[in-house]
Amino acid sequence: MPDPALALLLFGILLAAAAALLWPRTGLAPRLHRLLLLSERVRLEDAVKHIYTCERTGRVCSLESLAGRLEVSRARAATLLSRLAAMALVQTGGAGPTLTGEGRQSALRLVRTHRMWERYLADRTGVPASDWHDEAERMEHALSTDEVDALDTRLGHPRWDPHGDPIPTSTGDVPPDQGLGLVSAEPGRTVEILHLEDEPREIYDGLIRDGLVLGGRLDVVARMDGSVRVRSGGREWEIDTVAAGNVTVQYLPLGERAETSRTTLLDAAAGETVRVTAISRACQGIQRRRLLDLGVVRGTPITPELASAAGDPVAYRIRGALIALRRTQAAWIHVEHAAGSGSERAGRSVEGAA
Repeated sequence: MPDPALALLLFGILLAAAAALLWPRTGLAPRLHRLLLLSERVRLEDAVKHIYTCERTGRVCSLESLAGRLEVSRARAATLLSRLAAMALVQTGGAGPTLTGEGRQSALRLVRTHRMWERYLADRTGVPASDWHDEAERMEHALSTDEVDALDTRLGHPRWDPHGDPIPTSTGDVPPDQGLGLVSAEPGRTVEILHLEDEPREIYDGLIRDGLVLGGRLDVVARMDGSVRVRSGGREWEIDTVAAGNVTVQYLPLGERAETSRTTLLDAAAGETVRVTAISRACQGIQRRRLLDLGVVRGTPITPELASAAGDPVAYRIRGALIALRRTQAAWIHVEHAAGSGSERAGRSVEGAA
């Protein structure tokens, strides 16, 4: 004879488990269902954006390219295309899938959201540049049109994202592409960087490590098999043609050159007073605003006074206050040696004085 108390307990456990699994909205099954629907919507939107990117860059979109971009099988990619065609967002034909007018507007909304969010991350947060793209990839599926329009107003209606890509307007207008690829630039000319492609991330991170920033100048020294040799900031180096293909530039007038040397706050000796000439374009967002709030503007005198035991951070005298800056921050501050500051003193360094 079963124990009534045990049977009642088991019934209660089963009832609670069923409620946790099936309860509307908060149950596990409804949550999994919503997650599957969300994943499906994200894949459909990513497919639309991939087709738009192919059209924008003059490439033919194929089933293989779509499957590779979405990291799904060819059969799954074909199913997604069928759904998009049924939704009147895509037309399929012999030359590959193309967007309908409604599909193009849908893609432009995604692109607008992505690039607007990157602009926000660059201008209003301390998120590293290498993380902007991945963050924006997530947010482009989460923000509504009204939220993006509000962000547009908050940011002052920016026209370009921090990589140099145009931000579509709320009506879907997109400024035309400008410039030429660095790989095509003529040796002997000086160019200004207009755009840094942020995909794939590995190439973008390498360009950033090389010191390339929007608005930066490069002297094109030579074009060789497999690379382009450039000069800026007192150094020469080679950029392989794959990476150079991700850099868009424009010619500067004949006679203009890139920087021949670049002295930063890192080069200042202990006790030496230097004067600010500029803040690097690579310093953006809240990092740039913090330096400006500290009074780091052109002409400001700065003196390194005390380093930590490890040499990082270093305490600098700025407008009468002692401010600690890390090496990464000091490297953004371009300076010139002040007359009579003792810059000729050899052998002294902030690290050595610590």
